[in-house]
Amino acid sequence: MVRWKVFGSGDPVVLVHGTPYSSFLWRDIAPALARTRTVYVFDHLGFGQSDQREGQDLSLTAHARNLARLLDRWELSSPSVIAHDIGGAVALRTLLLEKRNYRDLTLFDAVSGGEWERGLFRLVLEHPEVFRQLPGYAHEALVAGHMRHATHTGFRPGVLDAYLAPWRGAEGQAAFYRQYSQIRQADTAAYEDLLGGISLPVRLIWGREDRILPPEYAEWLHSRIPHAELYWIEGAGHLLQEDAPGQLTDHLAAGFPSDR
Repeated sequence: MVRWKVFGSGDPVVLVHGTPYSSFLWRDIAPALARTRTVYVFDHLGFGQSDQREGQDLSLTAHARNLARLLDRWELSSPSVIAHDIGGAVALRTLLLEKRNYRDLTLFDAVSGGEWERGLFRLVLEHPEVFRQLPGYAHEALVAGHMRHATHTGFRPGVLDAYLAPWRGAEGQAAFYRQYSQIRQADTAAYEDLLGGISLPVRLIWGREDRILPPEYAEWLHSRIPHAELYWIEGAGHLLQEDAPGQLTDHLAAGFPSDR
């Protein structure tokens, strides 16, 4: 079961999180957008408050199909979509391969294509059984370190614990490596040739200090969707929601030139 919530009223906007996070990422952003929009948030299957169990298909392909089903269930024919990290790949697959329509698309510090299967992703793919057998304390230290690596300014008190909660204990540890071991670069390569055909308004926002997906990934994506607006946020890393929530919200609330 995929858990989801709706806030506010107005034109619909769907927020798509990445890994290893959840809709908790949007706790500052969703209420701000809900002042003028109907905001939809959800946890991908295997993440946050959604179901975690053995045998789940947690590939980018499956996440895109789930997003398409959610859009159908919510009866959203053309919402705005805002996506982060692997949420970017999910949103792009849903648009380009699942053939769902968006009003506009915002991607920030997002997996989109190219050679992104690197770092922790690659290690988990190459040594899945080793990671699954880590002692609990070592697993938690690894996940905490990975999350700290994603922020340039550091977490506010209590925030890291909230992000870690779904991945703690034997079940959480199994769920963490289950989802990482199924995320493949092949699922983004499948739509790369279609990026240049995107005609709807697209906005790219990127933290200059992103160490997970450095600025060259923004430039790669911008070169394939040349009409996209590209904005840089200085002094911020991969997690703009943590490092620069005010600046991020200002960008997201501003709308696109055609809306202004």
